[in-house]
Amino acid sequence: MPLIQVDYSDLDHEDMANEIGVGFKHVPLLIASYLEETQSGLIKLDESISKRDYESIRSDAHFIKGSSGNLKFVEVYEMCKELELAASEENESFDYEGYFKAVKEAIATIK
Repeated sequence: MPLIQVDYSDLDHEDMANEIGVGFKHVPLLIASYLEETQSGLIKLDESISKRDYESIRSDAHFIKGSSGNLKFVEVYEMCKELELAASEENESFDYEGYFKAVKEAIATIK
């Protein structure tokens, strides 16, 4: 997946509830928990990228990918999948910083 700009600010909580199979009233709690968990994951991922610690990049991207997939944030899921794959291959030419920035900006639009 190429780098993309994603904007989740118009997220419809009712559609999301139906898509992930939970009650509408649970969506705000799930989103709050996701945002809290991914913030720590983003901090770790940023540190891992700056150190070029490929195993940690893979692990940190996998964590964010899984959480994003659970809530159907497909674009974040796909970008983290690319990060995870590149790190598992220790791909030195991959744009880790660019993907990180795109993931971080996409997550920042979630409300």
